[in-house]
Amino acid sequence: MLADIAELVACESPSEDLAAVAASADLVARIGAERLGAAPERITSAGRAHLRWAFGDGPTRVLVLGHHDTVWPVGSLATHPATADGGVLRGPGCFDMKAGLVAAFHAIAALPDRAGVTLLVTGDEEIGSPTSRELIRAEAAGCAAALVLEASAPGGALKVERKGVSQYSVRVTGRAAHAGLEPERGVNASVELAHQVLAVAALADPGRGTTVTPTLLSAGASANTVPAAGEFAVDVRARDAAEQDRVDAALRALRPVLDDAVLEVVGGPSRPPLPRTASADLFDRASRVAAALGLPPLRGVAVGGGSDGNLTAGVGTPTLDGLGAVGGGAHADDEHVLVDELAPRAALVAALVADLLGER
Repeated sequence: MLADIAELVACESPSEDLAAVAASADLVARIGAERLGAAPERITSAGRAHLRWAFGDGPTRVLVLGHHDTVWPVGSLATHPATADGGVLRGPGCFDMKAGLVAAFHAIAALPDRAGVTLLVTGDEEIGSPTSRELIRAEAAGCAAALVLEASAPGGALKVERKGVSQYSVRVTGRAAHAGLEPERGVNASVELAHQVLAVAALADPGRGTTVTPTLLSAGASANTVPAAGEFAVDVRARDAAEQDRVDAALRALRPVLDDAVLEVVGGPSRPPLPRTASADLFDRASRVAAALGLPPLRGVAVGGGSDGNLTAGVGTPTLDGLGAVGGGAHADDEHVLVDELAPRAALVAALVADLLGER
């Protein structure tokens, strides 16, 4: 498993770099074919490669889901080389989630009968799955379970609840004027944005776990001109659809504060919440399977980050997330995987899939 992970980590695959993602897909396909004895179907959408291994002639009962793109730009290996030392594997994307892909390959390869299993590996999860979301929904619909090999939560905990994700851009159009000679003739987009940033931030509800966070902001074209235009991004996370809808309605009800300013809000919910009810039965089943294997008791936690598990839960498919690598530092300088946890985690996934298939 270490050799497979090292090879995948050494092939950088930032989501926005289509050539890099395509090269990564080639490598994932080759390693997967070697482990599974079958080549995947390559599905290309908007120039982006996704891979599907479907086993058996009947409908899919268990969808195993992962992605091979990362947030790390090409060249990251120069400062974050792939290493394995002292039981810790490091490198860009090792934890999120190339080690999880390898665990999936080894888990499925260990099954005595793979009929009813589909493994889907996408190439755009880190940017919100714009070209794979419909494919994921279609593959998940009607399945008995979706098992997501995303990295685990701290301590190896499984992710039994994820917040829904919404993303917006709040755009302002004002009017340019010379900032020194006649600023009163302008409509200052920066000032309007400042009003809107405060209004947007006030939509958060900590008591319900709803975060509404203004993030990237830009305005204007030069230091001595009243800005004629600007915009800022908004990241929304909510535990339930009602909160997602409340914030969506409030954002669309925003109105400009300055006379003659024009306000536009674009975007919306991108991933529905993954409620605990969608994972409860699978978590209980996984706990029984872990006990039978002699593994330590499983823990399940709620997390704020979204994944493609939100999409599978959104079509009503029972979903269990965080079944991938144990380690930490996703998207950060200290990203790492605990080597000793790789084999037990692959064994858990294999036994869980077999248990689910056994109900046919």
